[in-house]
Amino acid sequence: MVHLDKSRRLKKQLTLLNVYAIVVGATLGDGFFLLPGIAAEQAGPAVILCYLIAVLPLIPAIFSVVELSTAMPRAGGVYYFIDRSTHPLFGTIGGVGTWCALTLKISFALIGMGVYINLFFPDLPITPLAASLALLFGFINLFSAGKSGSLQVIMVFGVLASIGWFIGAGSFHIEPSHFTGFFNKGTEAFLSTAGLVYISYIGITKIASVSEEIKDPEKNLPLGIFLAMITVVIVYALGTLVIVGVVPPQKLFGSLTPVADAAHILAGSWGVKITATAALLAFLSIVNAGIMSASRYPLAMSRDHLLPQYFTSFNKSGIPDRGIYITIAMILLVIFLFDPLKIAKLASAFQLLMFSLICLAVIVMRESKIESYDPGYRSPLYPWMQIFGMFAPFVLIFEIGMISLLFTFGLVLLSAVWYFWYARDRVERVGAMYHIFERMGQRRFGGLDRELRGILVEKGLRGSDPFDEVITRAEVVMLSGKTTFEQAVLRASDMLSQHLPFTAGQLTKRFLEDTKLGMTPVTRGLALPHLRLPNIKRSEMVLLQCRPGIVIDKNMQTPDTGYSSGRIHAIFFLVSPQENPGQHLRILANIAGHADDDRFIPDWLSASDEKQLKKLFLTDKNFLTILIKTDSQTAPLIGQTIGSLELPENCLIAFILRMNKTIIPRGDTVLNEKDQITFIGEPDAIEQLYNQYGGRKQKKKLEKDK
Repeated sequence: MVHLDKSRRLKKQLTLLNVYAIVVGATLGDGFFLLPGIAAEQAGPAVILCYLIAVLPLIPAIFSVVELSTAMPRAGGVYYFIDRSTHPLFGTIGGVGTWCALTLKISFALIGMGVYINLFFPDLPITPLAASLALLFGFINLFSAGKSGSLQVIMVFGVLASIGWFIGAGSFHIEPSHFTGFFNKGTEAFLSTAGLVYISYIGITKIASVSEEIKDPEKNLPLGIFLAMITVVIVYALGTLVIVGVVPPQKLFGSLTPVADAAHILAGSWGVKITATAALLAFLSIVNAGIMSASRYPLAMSRDHLLPQYFTSFNKSGIPDRGIYITIAMILLVIFLFDPLKIAKLASAFQLLMFSLICLAVIVMRESKIESYDPGYRSPLYPWMQIFGMFAPFVLIFEIGMISLLFTFGLVLLSAVWYFWYARDRVERVGAMYHIFERMGQRRFGGLDRELRGILVEKGLRGSDPFDEVITRAEVVMLSGKTTFEQAVLRASDMLSQHLPFTAGQLTKRFLEDTKLGMTPVTRGLALPHLRLPNIKRSEMVLLQCRPGIVIDKNMQTPDTGYSSGRIHAIFFLVSPQENPGQHLRILANIAGHADDDRFIPDWLSASDEKQLKKLFLTDKNFLTILIKTDSQTAPLIGQTIGSLELPENCLIAFILRMNKTIIPRGDTVLNEKDQITFIGEPDAIEQLYNQYGGRKQKKKLEKDK
């Protein structure tokens, strides 16, 4: 299994609250405080519906991004997904396009900041001020994603509180006459405006670019995005309703400060100050989150050799500083070259194209049938939602205008030229698309499968995975003499046949065949022979320790296994149900993750019994061993059956050590004095048992006896 060197991985610092704040902060700003006046000039009162129509092609993209992010949490987000699913050429287009869309949106927000600051300081020039703020937030993001993420939380909740006041107060001052001639601007203007305001929602999927830095991404990423999406849609729907209903059309149309205009009507100068402050916080959050997200795209593309290695640099805080430098430079260029309307149109058009490719990426990954593609969340209504998401964006792209259309496809052309001029000879990988070709008789590329397996190592187990149970239930073989690999396989197969509807001979044949085909990972003193078989209910495992070491014939290994010469001291024979490949691979990945530690093999060889071997995989929070003694808190257990014990929820007895013999417990198993009982369970349950049976005294007693 291949995965990034630990020194090159981004730190996992972002929580659910950070995810929510980054998404909301990257979305609620320019689309609410700056754009409604410009959009209303084009669509009239129907601008309210424009915001709702614009979200429709976004929905498939959101579900697709969540699925891909939980399967492949990597810096670069949209770029990474497109590249790995299709081809590096499309990855180059996706990476450059998304990065440009993000920098355009950030630039739009900075200009909005300048406009609202002018409400307080009319003499300050907008453009130089926006440029100065870009430099300031670039500096902030050089320190830590965690620090900037904390700042994001503070700013976002300040904005939401102000918007809540605005909508609440404004709902009592809506003038029905402002909605006269609702659709007078026509269908073409309506659709064009819907495409224009699409920039308002771009930030919802920005979080994908920092998914590598999210704690527990399979839980926190989808929940954070969905909560943020609900918040944003409600704010845009109710907020634009209040703006249109409160501000007279002649003042609203073309205004760059529509919320402040409405607030002045509602509460005079104090209302302007409140909303202007909220607008500044919103724009600040967009810039902060945007720079954090956009800077990861050069890093991801550089890792993949699509950009020079210059961008793989990290500063002392673990931040990709050169990605931030080039992002800031691009932002400054946009600020000085384009007006707000052009920036909004270009950003929307670029992002619509990227979201179309994202929906295509999900279809390709699903149809490739790569078993290591293991998303924690799967998009509903597949593939119809993705098909809609592939084609709907092009309706809005064409409606936005010819200039945006030409710029979009010009960007595609320039990205393609860069790929063929610089990157093509430096990149050897192909995407999941080739796995579909393999199903049609063409060649298969194994690099993506290995990369996804490496991601599984880094993601770890899911809460529902029975890893602890598999380990504690596993048979153990401890060898002190010379043994061949074939003999070890035969021994393990004989043990597994006692729990599976297969003979020892059948299992032996399959293990040896897969090893010869290169399907057995062999590395760093460890081998992982594994099978997925039909008609079995749960995973079973045999753990084998061999102090002298076992030599696996190099001729039995293919180059794809990453075989390194030397003796094998640890072999894990795993057999899992055929219908659950994801769980099977996650168990393998977790074992591989333990083996990645330089101390694993020495600790494995120093273990003197079954309990010590298994404890290498079981953390103290999920694992407890007690000794039953008459003179301790465990005395009431003597003579009790396992079935009669009242154990905490989410806890079970894994095995019993009695006179150096391991007993797998059943309901009628009777506990005796001097039995060592090993529990596994959730941390709270283990802590309860720890306190109930005198855990501290027990620990000292066990260590003394050892």
